[in-house]
Amino acid sequence: MKHLIKRWKMLFLLLISITLPGMCAFAEQNKEVKIVFTHDLHSHLEPFYLEEDGEEKSVGGFARMMTFLKRQEKEGKDLLFLDGGDFSMGTLYQTVFETHAAELRMLGYLGVDASTLGNHEFDYRSKGLANMLKGAKASGEEVPPLVVCNVDWEETLKGENSQEGALLQKAFEDYGIKPYVMVEKEGVKIAVIGVFGKDSLACAPTCALKFQEPVDAVKDTVELIQNQEHADMIVCISHSGTWEEEKKSEDELLAKDVPQLDLIISGHTHSILEEPLIHGDTAIVSTGEYGARIGSLEMAQKENGRWGITDYKLTLLDESYKSDKSTLEKIKELGNSIDQQYLAQFGYAKDQVLAHNPWEFTKINGLGEVLQEEPLGNLLADSYLYTVNSSDTGDDTLASIAVVPSGCIRDTFHKGKDITVSDAFQALSLGIGADGIPGYPLVSVYLTGSDIKTMAEVDASISPIMTTAQLYTSGLSYTVNPSRLILNRVTEIQQQDMEGNIQELEDEKLYRLISDLYTGQMLGAVEKQSFGILSLVPRDAKGNKIRQEDLENYIIHVDGKELKAWFSVANYLDSFKKVQGVAEIPEYYNTTHNRKKIEDDSSITAVIRNPNQIAVAMVSIATGVIILVVLFVVLMVKRVRKRRNRK
Repeated sequence: MKHLIKRWKMLFLLLISITLPGMCAFAEQNKEVKIVFTHDLHSHLEPFYLEEDGEEKSVGGFARMMTFLKRQEKEGKDLLFLDGGDFSMGTLYQTVFETHAAELRMLGYLGVDASTLGNHEFDYRSKGLANMLKGAKASGEEVPPLVVCNVDWEETLKGENSQEGALLQKAFEDYGIKPYVMVEKEGVKIAVIGVFGKDSLACAPTCALKFQEPVDAVKDTVELIQNQEHADMIVCISHSGTWEEEKKSEDELLAKDVPQLDLIISGHTHSILEEPLIHGDTAIVSTGEYGARIGSLEMAQKENGRWGITDYKLTLLDESYKSDKSTLEKIKELGNSIDQQYLAQFGYAKDQVLAHNPWEFTKINGLGEVLQEEPLGNLLADSYLYTVNSSDTGDDTLASIAVVPSGCIRDTFHKGKDITVSDAFQALSLGIGADGIPGYPLVSVYLTGSDIKTMAEVDASISPIMTTAQLYTSGLSYTVNPSRLILNRVTEIQQQDMEGNIQELEDEKLYRLISDLYTGQMLGAVEKQSFGILSLVPRDAKGNKIRQEDLENYIIHVDGKELKAWFSVANYLDSFKKVQGVAEIPEYYNTTHNRKKIEDDSSITAVIRNPNQIAVAMVSIATGVIILVVLFVVLMVKRVRKRRNRK
C-alpha cells in the first residue's frame, strides 16, 4: 500500500512538473488590467446640465462617479484609476483651492491612483499652487500621487522667476511629486508617467516653471523605468491633448515618438474619443470635460508582451447613477466654507437665486464654433457696461464698449432654470486678481476708433481658426464678409447702443473699453504677436500707451475692492425686472441685435470693395512677389536661349 501511495505521489509530481510551466505561460499571456480615467474635471464636484442627444440632462458629479466605481468593483477587479490634470478651476469650489484643496482631496477620496498637473492648476500663480499642495497634504486625508516628468528645475531656478520656482520646488518635494510612480493591479506592475504639454504651457501665462520638451522627457523617463523597474506596462497621463490635425496633435506625436508607451490618457483639449486612437502598440484615450463621462477600458497582454484594448467605454454619468450619500456629505463638508470664506465679501451666497431664464442659449460645447453673434455673449458683455457705468469707479467717462472672448466663458445659462450665484460664477470663473482673490477683475482702457476696427478684424479673421478667440461685444455693430481677404473682412463698423442707435467711429477718438484682465492682456499683445502688422494699443485716458506688464494698474476698483467679471454678471442679473418676486432675463436676450452681422458675398465687387491698409499692403507684397517671380522666369529663359545659341 505504501508503495502504491509513493507511486501516486511521484506520478502527481511528474504531472505537475509537466503542466505547471505551461500553466504559468498561459497565465503570463493572459494578464489583464481594468483602467478607469478622467481628465479636465475643472472643479465640477457637483452635477451640472449638459445637452445630450438634443435633451438637456443633469450629468456628472463626484457622488455619481463614486457610484460608478462601486459598481465596477463589484465585478471583483482591482481598478487602476487615473486622472489627466486640470482638476481645478471651473466652479465655486476653486475659490477654496488654496485653503481647502477640495478637488485634490476629492480625487483622493475617490481612490485615484495618480494624477498630473494641468495648465489651470497654475491659475492662482505659484503661491496659490504651493498653498494648495500644502493644504492637501496637511489635511491628513488620502490624496493622489502627482506625476510630472518634464519640469526643468535647473532652468527654472536660474531664471527671472527663480524665487517662485524655489517656492514650487519645495512644495513639489513636500507633496512628493515625481516623474512617475509604480502601481500594481491584478499582479500587473504599471509605471505611470505624467507630462505637461507645450500648448498647456502656452495656456498658462502665470506659470513660473520651465519645462523640457515633452517627448524628450518622456523618452528619458521610459528609459529610466526600463533600467530600474520591472514594469509590465507603461502608461502616460498627459496634459497635452489631441487635435483633428494629426501633425499638431501632441499626444499622437508622443505615441509615435515614444512607442514603448502602452497607453496615453490624454487631457487638456477636452476631447471625446468614442474609439481609442491607435499608433503602433500605443492607444490614446480621452473622455471629455467636467466628469460628464468617465472612461473605462480593459487591456490584455499579448504574446509579444505589449498590451491591447479588449473593451472600451465612455459612460455618461446621468441620473441613472444615483449619488453616493457618503460622497455627497464629503462634498458638502468641503463646500461649507465657500459662503463665509469667499462669497460673503461680495454680499452673496452660493445657492442664492439671481434670475430665472426662459430663453434658449447656445450650449457651452457649441459656443464659439460658428462666427456669429450670441445672445449669451451679449448678456455677459452688457453686464460689464451696466455694472461699471452704475458704479463709482473713479472715472467720469462712461464706458462705451465691452468685450468678452468665447474662451473665457466656461458655462451657459439653461432654459427654464433659475440662475444662482454659483451659475453666474461658473460662467466667468477663470483667473485671479492682483488682490489674490479668485476671479479675473475688470480693467478699463482706452482704444482709438482705428484700434477698435482692428479688434473687429482680429475677431473676423482669427476666431474661425481659433474659436476661443471669438469676441462678443457690447456697444458695437460690425458686418463681416468671410469671402474677403484675411484681416480685411470687416466691411462696416459703428457704435451701437442697446436701443439700436448708431454712431460712427472716429479713427483718432479715444473710447473707454471694458474687459477682464486676461482679455486686456491678450489685446495688448496683438501688435507684438503680429510683428507690428496690426496696431492695437491700449491707452490711458490721456492717450498714453499702456505696457502689457502694467495693465494691472488699470484694474477697476469699487469701494477699494477689485470689480470681478463674474460679480458684474451676478449684479446685472439681479437688476432685471422681478416677475412674481423673481428677476427674469428679458426678452431682449432671446434674439440677436446686429452686433455681428455675417454677409458672405463672394462677388468680385464685394471682395475688392474698399480695401483697408492691411489688404492694400498684402496685395502690394503679393504683387511684388509675383513680379519678381516673373522677372526671374524671364531671366532664366533668356539664359537658356543664350546657351542654346552658343551651341
